[in-house]
Amino acid sequence: MHTWYKAVGSLLMLSISITLNAQYYFLGTAGNMPNGCIQLTPDEPYAEGLAYNYAKLDLTQFFEIQFDLYLGDKDPGADGITFVIHNDVRGYEAFGQWGECMGYGRFNPFRPGNSIDPSVAVEFDTYQNRFQNDPECDHVAYLENGVSRHETYWNNENAAYNIEDDRLHDFRFRWNPKTQHVEVFWDGVQVVDLERDLVNGIFEGETQVIWGFTASTGRAHNLQYFCLRRMVYHLREENDRNG
Repeated sequence: MHTWYKAVGSLLMLSISITLNAQYYFLGTAGNMPNGCIQLTPDEPYAEGLAYNYAKLDLTQFFEIQFDLYLGDKDPGADGITFVIHNDVRGYEAFGQWGECMGYGRFNPFRPGNSIDPSVAVEFDTYQNRFQNDPECDHVAYLENGVSRHETYWNNENAAYNIEDDRLHDFRFRWNPKTQHVEVFWDGVQVVDLERDLVNGIFEGETQVIWGFTASTGRAHNLQYFCLRRMVYHLREENDRNG
């Protein structure tokens, strides 16, 4: 069981306990785990799993989503997880390519290919792939419109940085529509701080969007899963109003 928190009206906050069993739409190898978390990929080669929440996000509202992510226990494993928000015409059937694309992007960023678009995503990358311009170390990167290749990324400035360490890692995604601000926190450290008009710049005016997680493996592999910790709507606005 996990708890979502949602502020309703000006001061009222409702706390609703829910199970994850009927909360997500699964594709590929994704599914429920006995511990209440959601598996994206088993520790097997060439797996791809996606889990989309049935409740869409409202981009006119402030929200913060917090999860624990597990990226495996083998440093040479692959490939990683993305958190994705999208309005792809395929809806809950949207997926990208496997392996280095993590079920989100496409192998060749310079040519058309199957990917999740339009979208924004945060990747937690555990394997170096030269076509995606990956550094040698594990890292976090912000992505848009199904393109996995990125020019900037975050790690802890350690070439040996490893997030396939058999531990849960804390991930938070925060959206403030008033300031058009995207923030991402990884293990308590802010790793993305971006001003971006998601509604008009990405989703062409659409405010109701699908969200979830994607992951995949290639020749190298790891068990990969996520666990919901909390979801908050409106709380920042209420805190600002009350000082």
